[in-house]
Amino acid sequence: MKKFNLKQRFRGWYGNRLERLQLHLSRHDALLQLSLLGLLTGLLAGSVIVLFRIVVEQTQASFLLDSMPENYEALSPWARFLLPIGGALVIALIFRRYGQGNTVLGVTYVMERMAYHQGYLTLRAFILQFVGAAVAIISGHSVGREGPHILLGAASGSLLGQRLSLPNNSIRTLLGCGTAAGIAASFNTPLAGVIFALEVVMMEYSLVSFIPVILSAVTATVISIAVFGNAPAFQIPSMTLPSLAEIPVVLLLGLLVGGLASLFIHLMQLTMGRVAAVPFWLRVLIAGLLMGVIGLLVPQAMGIGYDTVNSALLGELGISLLLMILVAKVLATVASLGLGIPGGNIGPLLFLGGCLGSLTGQIATHVFHHDTLDVGFYALLGLGAMMGATLQAPLAALTAMMELTHAPQTIMPGMLVIVVAGLTVREFFHKESLFLTLMRAIGKDYDSNPVMLALRRAGVASVMRRRFARVDRLISHDKAEALLQDEPEWLLIQGDEQPVSLMPALDLLRYLKSDAGGALNELDLLEIPGRRIDVAPIYLQATLQEALEKLNGGAEALYVERMTAPGIRRIYGVLTREQLESAYKL
Repeated sequence: MKKFNLKQRFRGWYGNRLERLQLHLSRHDALLQLSLLGLLTGLLAGSVIVLFRIVVEQTQASFLLDSMPENYEALSPWARFLLPIGGALVIALIFRRYGQGNTVLGVTYVMERMAYHQGYLTLRAFILQFVGAAVAIISGHSVGREGPHILLGAASGSLLGQRLSLPNNSIRTLLGCGTAAGIAASFNTPLAGVIFALEVVMMEYSLVSFIPVILSAVTATVISIAVFGNAPAFQIPSMTLPSLAEIPVVLLLGLLVGGLASLFIHLMQLTMGRVAAVPFWLRVLIAGLLMGVIGLLVPQAMGIGYDTVNSALLGELGISLLLMILVAKVLATVASLGLGIPGGNIGPLLFLGGCLGSLTGQIATHVFHHDTLDVGFYALLGLGAMMGATLQAPLAALTAMMELTHAPQTIMPGMLVIVVAGLTVREFFHKESLFLTLMRAIGKDYDSNPVMLALRRAGVASVMRRRFARVDRLISHDKAEALLQDEPEWLLIQGDEQPVSLMPALDLLRYLKSDAGGALNELDLLEIPGRRIDVAPIYLQATLQEALEKLNGGAEALYVERMTAPGIRRIYGVLTREQLESAYKL
């Protein structure tokens, strides 16, 4: 019996502490608690990403020659043809059996869940992404690992928040923490991960989101370094801009990258639009067949291609080979991702940018007979510009370039080429970011309205009024007077099954002091003179954005509730439109 009582006491203590944490995290300034949760998210996300990389790289090394993870070039022609087809068949079977219609993954899925589901990612999507992306990369499809890393990291944070029943504004922040961890652990670039999460996914910069995201990115990077070492993702030699006379070549590269980025976005949009009605399993098998043909002809286009990017950075690839690889990689990536293979697009974008930069540098060397021109330097600029222009994430791309090179002298030309490429995409070709384009291709949008962003950062518990009394419709005169002794602000009038109306307590007080009210022994709170507001329920975890949407949908006021036991709902407070508008000056 004593052991049982101790267990019950611990559960009660834990439940009370957790409830206090949940209520506190609904505020937009719960910095310390969110920071600790961000740290925990980094641990979870970093561990998952390390596991993913080990599964993929060890499997690749087990059948590729010389145990090199991306040595697809050494495979026989028939193996290069059949491997992507086999991988596509496995993916089709997995998603047909377990997908339940969930076929859009990666960063697009993360942004869709952030925009429409308050950052709630599912365990099913987590598992499908892990298995599907691993199969896709191992079988040589032209997809990246960064998109899967982002989803796996974001899902780690989201599922942690859901497990603790945290308010939705905190779950959104933990999703951002996991996103940063995904990028940081991919390249050992924690700052780029932070900027990417804030610039692309969360679309906000605030102290309460900045610090938890930083802690998450740093923690995931530490875990990655502990397992894989501190070697950078690419072998980048010491680079610098030899002369200001090369600025025209930098500008030219920005224009070329902008054109290639626009073409890639357009082809992805066109492909997804054309195949939307085609069954997923058939799309994936077509992608496998196309990838098999491309792999048969140009094996360098298979897989993520970081080995080829390294060769481009070191100036080891000739002009004709670079041009052939560039065309093949565009077609392979559009075929893989556009038709639904569950992988990421950041890796292929870096591949395309690096190859185009190296190609531009070599052509400029031959045309202008400029012996001092560094081909690897232009490969690096193309790599960053392609990422920045396609994703419309210039700051994240520039930060990634800095962290990869540890060379501050690349900042000025990097800024220039990224800006020119971004302007080319937006102003000349009128293209939005790839992620927004893909979201619209599946009928979704991403609202970055500043007011909505502010409302998403806080939960209803941070604004709700707790000075209320829950009362029955019929109440005696004496009980009404006793009720008002506690000085409630609102009376929540109970119906047969749930509250039906909200009434200012001051109106009841006025009526009791009137001649009509003083003569009655029993009062009907729905009949006496006074202001009454129709109410609807909203969950304690909801954000203020969700509250505003519910108020705009017809409700006049809300009561905030949470299920504390099966069939038992506790009401924590009430929220009116005036309170919401007063708090955020809408």
